[in-house]
Amino acid sequence: MTGRIFRSIFLVAAIILTVGLVFTMAILYQYFGSQLQRELQNETKYLSLAVEQAGTDALNGLTAEDERVTLVDTDGRVLYDNHADEAQMENHADREEIKEAMELGSGTATRQSDTLGEKTVYYATRLSDGRVLRVSSTQYTVAALLGGMIQPLLILLVVMFILSAVMASRASKRIVEPLNQLDLEHPAQNVTYDELAPLLGKINYQRRTIREQLQDAKRQQEEFAIITDNMSEGLLVIDRQTELLSSNSSALRMLGAEEVPARESVLTLNRSEPFRVAVEEVLKGKHQTVNMEMGDRRCRLIANPVFRDGELAGAVLLMMDVTEKQQLEDMRREFTANVSHEMKTPLTSISGFAEIMRDGLVQPSDIKNFAGHIFDETQRLINLVGDIIKISQLDEGCLPYEWEPVDLYGMVSGIFQRLESAAEKAKVSLHLEGEHITRRSVRPILDEVIYNLCDNAVKYNRPGGKVTVRIAQQEGKTLLTVEDTGIGIAADHQPRVFERFYRVDKSHSREIGGTGLGLSIVKHGAAYLGIDISLHSVPGEGSAFTLCWEAEEEKPAE
Repeated sequence: MTGRIFRSIFLVAAIILTVGLVFTMAILYQYFGSQLQRELQNETKYLSLAVEQAGTDALNGLTAEDERVTLVDTDGRVLYDNHADEAQMENHADREEIKEAMELGSGTATRQSDTLGEKTVYYATRLSDGRVLRVSSTQYTVAALLGGMIQPLLILLVVMFILSAVMASRASKRIVEPLNQLDLEHPAQNVTYDELAPLLGKINYQRRTIREQLQDAKRQQEEFAIITDNMSEGLLVIDRQTELLSSNSSALRMLGAEEVPARESVLTLNRSEPFRVAVEEVLKGKHQTVNMEMGDRRCRLIANPVFRDGELAGAVLLMMDVTEKQQLEDMRREFTANVSHEMKTPLTSISGFAEIMRDGLVQPSDIKNFAGHIFDETQRLINLVGDIIKISQLDEGCLPYEWEPVDLYGMVSGIFQRLESAAEKAKVSLHLEGEHITRRSVRPILDEVIYNLCDNAVKYNRPGGKVTVRIAQQEGKTLLTVEDTGIGIAADHQPRVFERFYRVDKSHSREIGGTGLGLSIVKHGAAYLGIDISLHSVPGEGSAFTLCWEAEEEKPAE
């Protein structure tokens, strides 16, 4: 704006100065032309008086540097001229100023010289004896004057333009300064040009209206953001060109995006085939429901088209993380299948032994042996049902037990006594290291957790091996480690050893009579008691399970 005002003022000033200069020169030129004629008239008058009184001798004092004076006889013959030889001059009877003077008593004429760029002004008066006295003077034309004054004129114009530019710059800045200092935050409080008052009034009204609308929009946006961000489901809103209009944090988290792309296609968030097809189909006006794999997560995408005035305007995509639901469903099916399989094996054995005995195909001396097999399989069923009941109780958290102080060292000593016969049979030695530390816990559950770890350490050990339980305090935490020198667990099996019915070596597990639920009971029991459990194992060297109690729960033994 300052530039436009500056250019306007400068242009106007330059035009006015240029036109003023031209008019001034024209007026001065006319003025000096008239002044020249008056001077010639006066000079002619004085010379005519001198010639009348003294004759031509009065002209002898004139030189060539003076104004040109010519005396013409009544027949037009030149009698005297101070600039030329009168004998060489032609007859002047036909000259305009001479003829006019002879007829009227005085005459004037002006003759232009195209080659010299000047004009000559003549004034003639008739003497009493009929002769004519003429005085002439040379005046430059406008073009000649400008040609001779071109340099000073250019300098004058440059100076005038510079002054115009300076003044225009100052004027434009002074004009714009109040506008630059306008406080648009408070339009009604500005003191500036009266012409701006209506505009500032409208700005104030519109600003107030916009502020109210923005506040409403912001409040609605915040409410929408609070609702959507607290949704566990992901929400995406797109237009008909797939451009992302809105999203919540859950959707970005599911799609693995760190931030919302600005004015980009929603397909940049996920380029999988199911997602792309769902977006394309919903933008054709079709409802879509698809399941997608997002790494180790499973997601269900529900896409609904949005219509406005009968035309497709975009779509709303709702994403639900069904990983846990699917995992629970898979676990339920797997658990049901495993329980059925685990129960079918002993029941089949019992049924087979009973059928043989019923048909009388067993010798009386073998009945005791067959009854022992039936008893063993029954005990296996009882242990399996008991473990299932324990896991169910841990899952539901409805155990009828109370929390009490438990001496970890004393509990492990008791467990070792119960495992002593099994350890001797497996040729495994038991070792307990550490100090008496008391923790507040649920005794039956903690006993079950430690017992299962120690029992597995004995079962999956090798002849001549050992099981070591260490109890210690480190950095305020209590650590109980069950370490064996057995077969160990491969790295690819370690993440799954706590799953129900998962066996690293199924044949060996069945051989030693395991139900496949021992470590699952350990995991659920530790979670119920608030204990962290970790595993370190090297195949062929052994395994170490560590139970860790946080420092704030610690209570020393009395």
